[in-house]
Amino acid sequence: MPRKYDVYIAGKPLQFLDPSSDAHHEPDFPVVEVGSAADLNAAIERLASERVKGVQLLPVNEFDAWSAFKDMHKFVQAAGGMVSDEGGRLLAIRRLGVWDLPKGKVEKSEDIEQAAVREVQEECGLVDVRLVAPLTSTWHTYERKGKQHLKRTDWFLMKASSVEMLTAQTEEDIEEVRWMDRTELQAMKADTYPSLLPVIIAWEGR
Repeated sequence: MPRKYDVYIAGKPLQFLDPSSDAHHEPDFPVVEVGSAADLNAAIERLASERVKGVQLLPVNEFDAWSAFKDMHKFVQAAGGMVSDEGGRLLAIRRLGVWDLPKGKVEKSEDIEQAAVREVQEECGLVDVRLVAPLTSTWHTYERKGKQHLKRTDWFLMKASSVEMLTAQTEEDIEEVRWMDRTELQAMKADTYPSLLPVIIAWEGR
C-alpha cells in the first residue's frame, strides 16, 4: 500500500498508509488499524518494542490518522541542502559525534528555499551556494521543554565549489564539515540518523 507519510520517531518509521490503495506489507512492520486517537497512541507505543522496526498505520472508519497525529504535536518547518561539488561529492557535517546533513529551522522572515541555502552557508562556512531543485521531504518528532514537536524538513539539491574553505559552525555543535565521495558516503550511512537514509538514497538516484 503506498505510503502517504513516513515519520521517524526515535529512529523508527511510523508509516501512514493510503487506505484507497492495495495493501503492501513490509517485513517486520506490523500493520495496525487505527480508527481513533486511542488506537493511534497505542500504535505509537508499539515502536518502543525492540522487536518492532517500524509500524504501518491503516486508517479505518474514515479516521484521519494524519490530522490527529499532527494535532498531537507542535509543527516545525526546516530546510536543508544536499550539496554537490564539481567532482560529484556530497557535503556532510558531523554533529555531536554523528554524521549529519546541513539543515535548520526556517525563520519567519524567509521562505523555505532561502532558509535551506542560509543553513548550508552558516553551518559549513560557504559563501557561494546555488540552489538547483527540490529533492524530497522528511518528517521526524522530538521532545523539547516537555512538548512534542513534529518537524518537516524540505531538502534541496545544491551546488558549491570545493575551492571554498569549509568552516564548521561550532556554536551549533558541528565538529567537522567534509566533502564525501561515493565510497565514504557508504560508510556514512552506517553512522547517521535513520531518517536521513531516504534523503541520501534520493540524492544517489537523482
